[in-house]
Amino acid sequence: MFHSQHFSQANLADGEGAFAIDPELLERHSALLGSTLPLLARDWQGARLMLGEDGRFGCPPGGRREDRIEVDLTHSETTMLRWLGEHRIALSYRSDAPDAARAALLAAASQGGLPIAGDDHSLALLTLAQRIAGSEIPVLLEGPTGTGKEVFARLVHRLSRRSKGKFVAVNCAAMPEAMLEGLLFGHRKGAFTGAGEAREGLFRAADGGTLLLDEIGELPLALQSKMLRALQEGEVLPLGATTPVKVDVRIVACTNRTLSAEVEAGRFREDLLYRLNVFPLELAALRERRGDIAPLAFGMLLRHGCREGQPGWIAGQALALLESHVWPGNVRELENVIRRAILLAGESHQIGSEHIVFEQPVRSLAEPASVPTPARVTGRTLSDVAFQSEAQAILNALETHGGHRARTAKSLGISERTLRYRLASMRDSGLLAAGGEA
Repeated sequence: MFHSQHFSQANLADGEGAFAIDPELLERHSALLGSTLPLLARDWQGARLMLGEDGRFGCPPGGRREDRIEVDLTHSETTMLRWLGEHRIALSYRSDAPDAARAALLAAASQGGLPIAGDDHSLALLTLAQRIAGSEIPVLLEGPTGTGKEVFARLVHRLSRRSKGKFVAVNCAAMPEAMLEGLLFGHRKGAFTGAGEAREGLFRAADGGTLLLDEIGELPLALQSKMLRALQEGEVLPLGATTPVKVDVRIVACTNRTLSAEVEAGRFREDLLYRLNVFPLELAALRERRGDIAPLAFGMLLRHGCREGQPGWIAGQALALLESHVWPGNVRELENVIRRAILLAGESHQIGSEHIVFEQPVRSLAEPASVPTPARVTGRTLSDVAFQSEAQAILNALETHGGHRARTAKSLGISERTLRYRLASMRDSGLLAAGGEA
């Protein structure tokens, strides 16, 4: 639904927010651009992307933007991505094999911190991001760890009227409750032992901008009421103070939990959920966004390689391996795999399948070998059989829910704490590889 089957060169080359591209260049590279540019046809992408050949780029109306990305296209038998400078990337590709080049161009066009997307699910979210950014409503992003929620949050800020203000991020699970309260709301000098000077807090630091509350599901209940007041009244009360301070902050909250389930379990305030849940969005696990894997892989290659003496391409067999993996660690795992592949490839011009090494400590949830079969286990008691059957059921449920523990626990009718206990027991018994965390 997001892939345009036909496009007008004039429409893509002209108009507000359009691509600054010579129509003749469009014709020479139509096999690549005809199916790629419609995926980038948004004002905030088209206005910064410039395509050229042999180092020649036209100057768009209004001049070159500071955040521009210039992509120098070349037909060649040797496929290659290479950084030529701070803003310029060279893309050499075979005109009769544009598929990998399409993924590479999507990655190149998104350099500078923008989301990289080629899958319908992700493209739909980017379309929503542009609409949401124009409002002031809170945004709740749900999804497994490592799926790119913070990148999405930064895009909402970048496209909003608050883009000139600060983007401030805090991980609500990263510190004790006492420290977190002072970090969020600030404190006066002497408010507690060790408070040698006053601190404004992150709410006031983000005044006029956006505050990202990462892992909001981990926020202690005692702080949730203060968070609710800050959202409702637009003011915070620093520790040790008696007078509230007005703040103007747009909230984006992220969680890898299902907050409705947390409310049912009594770990999250229902009124705070309603306040945050004005526009909920869910980022799917990477395994459910196959169309994103190749563009993201090229994006990681551009981030960590594509310089002199480093690989500048990913071979087709290597991409096929990446697209067939289940990615329990999502985008973070993909980045680790690509960084490892760059190192293993050395001075080779491309990453091959022999350079793709997946995370060893984390066993694929799809592997039936995670649980021993009856033929390999002898002398088992009835409790052994029950334990291993339960372990297989947990692994199957984790796979079904993309490794999301809160949804897995809910589907199994147990608490998330019980699930963590079961996973620890499975690791101790050798039924789950060490480090195999869902």
